[in-house]
Amino acid sequence: MSTREEIRRPGRALPFWLSLGTLPLVVIEARFGGWTLVLLPTYAWWLVSLLDGLLGRNEDQPDTETPEADLFWYRLITLIWFPVQAVAIFGTIWWVTHSDHLSAGEVVALMFGLGVISGTIGIVYAHELLHQKNRLERWLGDLLLASVLYSHFRTEHLLVHHHWVGTPRDAVSARYNEGFYRFFLRVLRDCPSSAWRAEALMLKRAGRPVWHASNPFWRYGALQALALALAYAVGGWIGVGLFALQAFFAVWQLELTNYVEHYGLTREYRGEGRYEHVLPRHSWNADHTASNWLLINLQRHSDHHYKPDRRFPLLQTYSSDEAPQLPLGYPLMTALALVPPLWRRRMNPRVRAWRKRYYPHIADWTAYREGTTPMPRGSV
Repeated sequence: MSTREEIRRPGRALPFWLSLGTLPLVVIEARFGGWTLVLLPTYAWWLVSLLDGLLGRNEDQPDTETPEADLFWYRLITLIWFPVQAVAIFGTIWWVTHSDHLSAGEVVALMFGLGVISGTIGIVYAHELLHQKNRLERWLGDLLLASVLYSHFRTEHLLVHHHWVGTPRDAVSARYNEGFYRFFLRVLRDCPSSAWRAEALMLKRAGRPVWHASNPFWRYGALQALALALAYAVGGWIGVGLFALQAFFAVWQLELTNYVEHYGLTREYRGEGRYEHVLPRHSWNADHTASNWLLINLQRHSDHHYKPDRRFPLLQTYSSDEAPQLPLGYPLMTALALVPPLWRRRMNPRVRAWRKRYYPHIADWTAYREGTTPMPRGSV
């Protein structure tokens, strides 16, 4: 276990600043194009995965009672990321729309690289920020989500996903045997309306109409409109198109991660609209060292769902006796998910073993797979 004295050292936080390494790479890609356009995906996926293989797993258990003041150097990277990302996105759009040395294919590849910055990193940081209680961090989270046109994620994640994870009611809990591409289309279709219903229900309980000023969808729309307006100011209608393209790539990478995190894992239905309490076994755990540096411990996902208020430096890992383990870190697992037959070959046996271990009394999983278990009345 890490002592509080060890955690508070700035050097211990430094690996979590790995994300800053993407910034010179996007400058190089935008300036030179060509073969350099592989640099960002290579850095975020393949180099980090290579480091995972070399460094192995990190089973360190930080002291969960560490005061928040001692986490300053960890938190700082999430606090500065929005302006860093904004400069990267809008600076790249300005450069592309004011130069002509890149082909159309190279521009698309460059936007994909930007999506690595805004999706693989930016949305992960937004996820950390929106779970916090202070207003500054929540606003920074909203701004990061607006920069990828996915503001409803805040509501969907906090009011729906964390409540219904591992049940058919949660769109981003991937079903057993469901391929990523079907999952992705279903999430794009279902999550915005699910988030809207969740906020509408909250307002109704407070005695307010859905169009009340406190509905965060007003803020979501305004921030996204401002982001699009800035893209237009920087690069005209082409700039708007480029902004939307990087946003799509960012969301695609987010949902790849969502797909991996809960694939095939289901909470037991207890009848009368009740499910068992969320436990570490309802999320796939991964304690690979380097990918957790890049993703600020997101892969310790079992603990995040068990203790959602815990800040990322203090997240715990679990043994295979307590939570299901991914064989590889997220970068390689998400790459594997892009080939559904290979994904099923690797993961379906693990899901079946998980079912046998924790729920030997459930003989028929069809309803859980198809989303037909009874839903609580009045649910969002």
